[in-house]
Amino acid sequence: MLLQAETLNRRNARKVVMQGIPVAPHTDGAPDFDKLAADIKIWGRELGFQQVGISDIDLGEHPARFAGWIARDFHAGMDFLANDFAKRTQPATLIPGTRRVISVRMDYWPADTRPMDVLRDGTRAYISRYALGRDYHRTIRKRLQKFADRIVEAVGEFGYRAFVDSAPVMEKPLAEKAGLGWMGKHTVIINRQAGSYFFLGELFTDLPLPVDAPVSAHCGSCTACIDICPTKAIVAPYQLDSRKCISWLTIEYEGVIPEELRAPIGNRVFGCDDCQLMCPWNRYAKVSPEKDFLPRNALDRASLRELFLWTEQDYLRATEGMALRRARYPVFLRNIAVGLGNAPYDAAIVAALESRLPDADAVVAEHIGWALTQQRQKGMNGLPQNRT
Repeated sequence: MLLQAETLNRRNARKVVMQGIPVAPHTDGAPDFDKLAADIKIWGRELGFQQVGISDIDLGEHPARFAGWIARDFHAGMDFLANDFAKRTQPATLIPGTRRVISVRMDYWPADTRPMDVLRDGTRAYISRYALGRDYHRTIRKRLQKFADRIVEAVGEFGYRAFVDSAPVMEKPLAEKAGLGWMGKHTVIINRQAGSYFFLGELFTDLPLPVDAPVSAHCGSCTACIDICPTKAIVAPYQLDSRKCISWLTIEYEGVIPEELRAPIGNRVFGCDDCQLMCPWNRYAKVSPEKDFLPRNALDRASLRELFLWTEQDYLRATEGMALRRARYPVFLRNIAVGLGNAPYDAAIVAALESRLPDADAVVAEHIGWALTQQRQKGMNGLPQNRT
């Protein structure tokens, strides 16, 4: 999630950096900023962003809401979210000189991955659809650099910094303000024409561009995302308790998963898409044209047992360049052990779990032990055996 921020204008070594943002005067006369804003949206689409919007840097009520969320410990001890509050909530404090934020979105939904089929098949590993291909940070960061370069060609050097889920940036409120969508009750941005399966990125800039208007919210009385959450992590509309969220549990958290949450996790080994899968607006979601986001190494349909038998070298080789690598190998094994405990009884699963136990660290061993108990109980109760 949080990566070290990068200044993405490396081309021009003569650029002067002032207070963290590259700044150069616009000496050729003031540009036509209305036309420039219109051109920026065209260039963004030409570079593969499905939408571009522009906002000012006043985040309104969002800082107060964010502070309340932190106060309730809903950030689950992710201190990087609590730190640098002023920088996170005031873009001009993070990057002095910032006047506008250009927000972009890029669809990531891969075709033909049949997420519901995988979730219903307890023998297969479910990986959040955004993580099946290349790490989106890399893809979008490069595209944002090209985007900034295109603007430089038009207006000369200007001040900017690019972010892709990097540094303390409130990207969803900024995207909402730029008109890319509205904040859904599951705290994900929803677009009326495209659902919610997209990534966000930003260019903080000193250009005084005209801003776009936010769109109205269209969740209405729907609570599908709240109702479907396996662990009841969405405790109220717009309120996510990360401590219960499967995405946090399987990606960020490296400790012992509370036993009462293991069964609801099911076969989800990296992230969770349930709240989006159930969102009615995702009937309008578009399949991504980006080849980078196509599934790699058949991870959209791999079996739990197959992945559990990977060595660390297998794991590192198969996940190179992927967001999936964010989960360290022991965390990956821990998550799969939970999935195997939830799978239908299979003597081969029991054997795989037992084979891992002698060399497992304490956390992984705890989950293997739990999974073995679940499997043996199913076997003793005469539940149907999985045929592999």
